[in-house]
Parts: sequence; structure tokens; C-alpha cells
Amino acid sequence: MALTSDEVLEALKQVKYPGFSRDIVSFGIVRDVRIDDSGTRIVLAPPAGDPDLVGKIRPRIEAAVKDLPGAGALELVTELAPQAGRTAGPAPSDSASGAREHHGSPQPVAAGGRGPKPIPGVRSIIAVASGKGGVGKSTVAANLALALRTYGRVGLLDADVYGPSAPLLLGTEGAQPEVTSDRRITPIEAHGIRMISMGFFIEQDRPVIWRGPMVTKLVAEFINNVEWGDLDYLVLDLPPGTGDVQLTLAQQLVMNGGVIVTTPQEVALADVRRGVKMFGQVGVPVLGLIENMSGHVCSQCGHATDVFGTGGGEKMAGELEIPFLGRIGLVASVGSHGDKGTPIVEAEPDSPVTQQFRQIASELSRAV
Repeated sequence: MALTSDEVLEALKQVKYPGFSRDIVSFGIVRDVRIDDSGTRIVLAPPAGDPDLVGKIRPRIEAAVKDLPGAGALELVTELAPQAGRTAGPAPSDSASGAREHHGSPQPVAAGGRGPKPIPGVRSIIAVASGKGGVGKSTVAANLALALRTYGRVGLLDADVYGPSAPLLLGTEGAQPEVTSDRRITPIEAHGIRMISMGFFIEQDRPVIWRGPMVTKLVAEFINNVEWGDLDYLVLDLPPGTGDVQLTLAQQLVMNGGVIVTTPQEVALADVRRGVKMFGQVGVPVLGLIENMSGHVCSQCGHATDVFGTGGGEKMAGELEIPFLGRIGLVASVGSHGDKGTPIVEAEPDSPVTQQFRQIASELSRAV
């Protein structure tokens, strides 16, 4: 019997996307398989038009297909998106340009309706990520979104599907976004920003037990079907680590850049490299690194204690040649205000920590 395209696709499911447990077929890298008398033709569409990916997986594809009866000569064709411009905005600062030189160029806008695209009406998109959990990434993302209000209209997309915390941090638990008959979602307004989160669509304290395809489908809904309106900045709160959500966003969404959040101790800094490599792999510029929980100052006596150490984030940023955006101190009121649904940038506008967030927001505004 003649070889079929389904049999080739089944064989290609043995080829994992580098750095992930899922295969290139389920990630949508394989766009077409054609078999004729001349052999087998496979069309590949790497995310963000990154030709490096094809070079990495080519030997594995050849190994998976060569022994199939009737495969014949193998031809790999790559669909590359043109290097078009990004969403409109001011020219990047010198520091941001340096980060792009070392860690990926801005994602191209794909032709023919494929590949990453901008969100209509959204001028700049900033992804906040961490190599591991427990570093305060969501708290940083929420406060950065509020600090960016100085520079324009802001939205926050809580893409942490398994642990959505934005509704708690911004005091919107129990809110129910309006969903129209054509599946358009209206974001919730909170503290002067627009926001959307998985937390609005599940019962409180109910765990999200989903496989990867369901997660990527939800993220696609948030990208394509939320009525953000006109925004100057959309902040993405990514899940910790590297996985389906990050790759789905990179495949479908043009992002101006990513921010890595870490704590000072060495065990956390070891994961920074993974986060930087992840952004580089999907073609998203790294705008810089934030060192969170960097030193605790006693509110009673003023004594400073480096609970988790200090300076590790700045050192790592230097080694990786990415901008160091600043330190956020370990202050009890940051957590307590977040628990009450009013982040510290809103609750204590004159506090030293708020000033730190505002300084970082200023750097990011210039960078994008």
C-alpha cells in the first residue's frame, strides 16, 4: 500500500520541539505533507520565522521518515515570515537595542494570515516571565501594569492558567466578564487598567486540570477574542518556567519584549538562563531583568537584612548581556496590599517600593 500523509505525520510525532515535551506536529510546526512519485515533501513553519529551529530538528525528521516504506526522497520546505515592522511606537532605547542584538530580533508579522500577529489597537506588549515559581512574578506584573499608567492606557493578561492570581491581586475575585454571542470577551476594569484572567472563568479554589491542547486553546481565546480596545501597553503575566503557554503566545502574538523576574539567591538565578534562552528561541527581545525580594528593611528600626542575598540578579544580567532594570525590596506591605486587592503601587503611591516600580516602568516605556 502507498504511504499516506497521516502515516508521515504519525512518524513526525516522534520529533519533540527542542526544550519541550510536546512534538512538532501538535505544536503546529508541520504545516503540510505531500507524497508523490518524486518523494515526500514536508512544509515546516517555525514560530516567529526562526530558521534555527529547522536546523535543529532536521536530523530528527530525516531519521523519523527515512525508514517509512515508499517515502522516497525527502524534501523539507520552510515557510518564513517576512521581516516586517512591529507595532507602531517610539524608537527603542540603546539598552533595549543591545538586548535584541544578543537575544533575538523582534518577531516578524507573518504574511498570509499565519504566524504571530499584533492585537488590533494594542501598541506595545510586554511579557513578564520567570524561570521558576515563587519569585513574585505575578505581584511584579500587576504592580508594573499599574506603574505604566503614567505612560498610557494599560491592560493585564493573566496567562498563568494553572495559578491565576491577578483577580486576587487586583481585587476582582468573583467578577464575570461579559461574553457576547460571537464569543467576544469584555475585560474587567480594575484600578484604571483592563484585565482578563482564567480566574474569572472557574470556581474559586477549583484546580485547573487540563492537558496542553486545552491550555493553548484558552490562551488563543484570550489573544483573539478579548476586546481590549485602544491600549498603549499590554502586560502578559506568563506561567513560571517554559511550556505550552509561552510557545503558543510566541506563535500567535507579536511581543515587543520580555522581562525576567528572579530573586537574588543562586538557586533562583540558575533558572534565569532558561528564561532568557526561551525568549531567544522564540524570537522575543529580552528587555531586562528584575531582582525581586532584594533585601528587607525593618519598618521599626530601619535595619537592612539581605534575607535572600542581593546583587545576584544584576550580576547575572551582566553575564547574559541584558539590561538590569532594578531591584524590588522585600517589604511585608507588598504582600499584604496584594492580598487585599490593592497592589502597593496603588495603596502607597509614595513608598520606596512604589518608586522602584515606577523607575522600572519608566525604563520599559522607553525600551518599547
